[in-house]
Amino acid sequence: MKHKGLGFLLVAGLLSMTLLSACGDMQIQSEFSTAPCSLFFDNQTEHQDATLAQAMTQYSGVFTTITTTSQSGAQYFVFVNNQGGSSRVAFGAKDKLRQQSGQLILGLNGGLIVGSGNLRGEFYAYDRECPNCFDSNALPLHSYPLKVNNIGIASCSHCHRTYDLNNGGIIASGNGGKKMTRFRAVTTGAYGLLSVR
Repeated sequence: MKHKGLGFLLVAGLLSMTLLSACGDMQIQSEFSTAPCSLFFDNQTEHQDATLAQAMTQYSGVFTTITTTSQSGAQYFVFVNNQGGSSRVAFGAKDKLRQQSGQLILGLNGGLIVGSGNLRGEFYAYDRECPNCFDSNALPLHSYPLKVNNIGIASCSHCHRTYDLNNGGIIASGNGGKKMTRFRAVTTGAYGLLSVR
């Protein structure tokens, strides 16, 4: 009788150790990144950009890549969406103040992808860099920007993974790894306000 009880405890202990070690191998990824990101864009009264408005329309499945550029001393937002639209909008006075005060940070390496998924109508903001290739601590820093096709699939030309933007940025094809880096985002509609944190 004592041998059966001891055997049971031994098996239970081994099973517990196996389960605990299996859990230790699992990668747990938070829904939202804690990396610095800060964008406030007034598409209601200040800018009224049509390229961005398409991405801010619920259930549209349109995703817009946001970057900045400068030309002749002026700063611009650059918008390119997955439906072939593109535009450039000059910084307003409030945008310049946000940039000067460090309140304009477009993700890990100067680029965001925003849009409303066509599955649940959820509004998403993703970092433009591939989460499995880009390392912000690498020297020298290498950029691995994702390209978005017309159905909302982002692809990395380096690792060849694809990510489903309509479904939380999960890996759609390729080796396992991390899903897309996501930031908290809110919009009040197509020609409304956009906030990404």
